[in-house]
Amino acid sequence: MSLWIPVALAAAAFQTVRFMLQKVLSTVKLSAVGATFARFAYSAPFLVSGLIGYFALTGTPLPRFTPAFWAYSIAGGATQIIATICIVMLFKQRNFAVGIAFMKTEVILTVLVGLILLGEGVSRAGMGAILVGLIAVLLLSKTPGSAGSWWRHLTGKAPILGVFAGLLFSISSVTYRGATLELMAYAPALRAAVTLGCVVTMQMVAMAVWLILRDRAELRAVWDARGTAVFVGLASLAGSFCWFWAFTLQNAAYVKAIGQVELILSLFASVLFFRERISAREGAGIALLGASIVGLVLLI
Repeated sequence: MSLWIPVALAAAAFQTVRFMLQKVLSTVKLSAVGATFARFAYSAPFLVSGLIGYFALTGTPLPRFTPAFWAYSIAGGATQIIATICIVMLFKQRNFAVGIAFMKTEVILTVLVGLILLGEGVSRAGMGAILVGLIAVLLLSKTPGSAGSWWRHLTGKAPILGVFAGLLFSISSVTYRGATLELMAYAPALRAAVTLGCVVTMQMVAMAVWLILRDRAELRAVWDARGTAVFVGLASLAGSFCWFWAFTLQNAAYVKAIGQVELILSLFASVLFFRERISAREGAGIALLGASIVGLVLLI
């Protein structure tokens, strides 16, 4: 088995844990922005300290960052921040598993972003799998118990947040891979760690400045929630490192497609931990989206 496959599976598992913890923070203690900032504030210091120690102890030459590296890193970091805020807001609109399912349009959109940015083609069969995914989004877009035509619910807050987050996550995935490829002098794991260290540090600083200027009370809330938030940061760190590591080894679309095992994990989390019920319509939507993802795995 290629190394990138188990690494991507591990990334999906850590990300599921991180989203579970972020949902707890967003519904009990923190706003969407605060819950997002927590993942960076409680992960960047650990990673940066580890990298400083590694370079000091091993004598490994420091990297030479190209303009392209910083462009990719800034684009990826910015889109990931906005996408994460959208997902945390989405958790307040719908249950956990369906919120994750909306985000899984990321896989379909990553293929499209790859086509636009990298010129990667999609076969007719691949386009068929994408259309199956769109049908799944239609099923998931209607709030249980609501009335009216199905198309009216596509303009609701939940589908808009979910699809927009998926688009932003797809952009960040492609740009993160681009950033890691700018550090080819290092081994894949070290390329992943260095890129991630730069990205999360920029994200932490940018969000801290924003909160200092706009909402200092939320900074205090992030500190007060440290008992849970630190685990959000650690889960985020482990998951992000695995994603970045996988991106150094394989195309982002393939990595994200394999990572859709998170869809199954989120369903288990929704039922077992949050005691939420999945409707037949939502179950059908999740199943169709899963079929679309499997199709993309086999066809792209």
